[in-house]
Amino acid sequence: MIDLFEKCRNFTLARQLMESGIYPYFKALESEQAPEVTIQGKKFIMFGSNNYLGLANDPRMKAAAIDAIKKYGTGVAGSRFLNGNTVLHMELERKLAAFKGREAALVYATGYQMNLGVVSALVGKGDFAIVDKLDHASILDGCRLSHGEIRRFKHNNPADLERVLKDIGPGHGKLVIVDGVFSMEGDIAPIPEISKICRKYGARLMVDDAHATGVLGRHGRGTCEYFNLSHKDVDLVVGTCSKSFASVGGFVVGDENIIHYIQHLSRSMIFSAALPPASVAAISKAIDIIEEEPQRIKKLWDNAAYLMKNFKRMGLNTGETRTPIIPVVIGDNEKTFMLWRMLYDKGLFTNPVVSPAVPPKRSLLRVVATATHTREQLDRALNIFEGCIKKVLKKKPAALVK
Repeated sequence: MIDLFEKCRNFTLARQLMESGIYPYFKALESEQAPEVTIQGKKFIMFGSNNYLGLANDPRMKAAAIDAIKKYGTGVAGSRFLNGNTVLHMELERKLAAFKGREAALVYATGYQMNLGVVSALVGKGDFAIVDKLDHASILDGCRLSHGEIRRFKHNNPADLERVLKDIGPGHGKLVIVDGVFSMEGDIAPIPEISKICRKYGARLMVDDAHATGVLGRHGRGTCEYFNLSHKDVDLVVGTCSKSFASVGGFVVGDENIIHYIQHLSRSMIFSAALPPASVAAISKAIDIIEEEPQRIKKLWDNAAYLMKNFKRMGLNTGETRTPIIPVVIGDNEKTFMLWRMLYDKGLFTNPVVSPAVPPKRSLLRVVATATHTREQLDRALNIFEGCIKKVLKKKPAALVK
């Protein structure tokens, strides 16, 4: 007889990392998301956050959330479909649609639920979901939940996308889904070329702006603004509210009739409780601040450029990034974990990313400086980095774990 739990008892990798002292996950923060955070009473420079514009601890964001709680309470006790819809939700959707230059928007409880719900609502039996091989896991899971077939094309390769679409033929509905900015290595999808190929083969295009919103474009409106594209070029734009918007939630924007359809067919929205009022109010305030303070976007890019210049001076491999997401490619899993631990011990918080989250021999540290880091904090972090990287790269992998 097979015991379902046997695989749980046989899962030892995480415990091995814990015993070796290089387990990097589930660190419990004792402070707010800020340029410096506290863990077990110790201060760390935070280079592992998606708080790109530094709004997660902004007093105006906190005040908006508190005011919403005072008026609407801590939760809505139901789904948007039934009793959980408020005027706050409706106003946020109008604001999101205007921010992204679209007719309508729909808000979800999380970005993950959004991708599950949008893709599975649109892609049905006989349809095809065509995805970049490095698309986010939530996109792939949404495809699996749909009743359609999945096809993949080589990362950021429009020619391979055309091969896939040509092979499918005209007798099927087709939805091409790509990340605007890829979250681990910071590269940008070639949306103009992808859009032209989609139009050629009658496919619709959905772009996930999770890491582009608040980052790309002069006003932070994302990949469409960055490439000067319109709704005729990109059918749907989706994203999360947990990064530049500094809260939680997901959204989709597009033509009103498409959003109306998704609103009534998307299971992850219909059967989930709605975002709590505090989160809705915070997202709305974040949009206001982004529109009023474009200098935040400039500061984010200035800080990223300063880090990149110094990482290049150190001779580090930073991949193909074109955004403030900076991958420091190490290549070996053990060395990556060891470098993370050395940096951590010196008070620098980064994110180690190893296979299968990245391709084999492509392990890296994901580094992000936000708009609110000071030059002094950046210099202190770079000094820590330079001292640790020299020690790690000299070691052989087998010698890293005692």
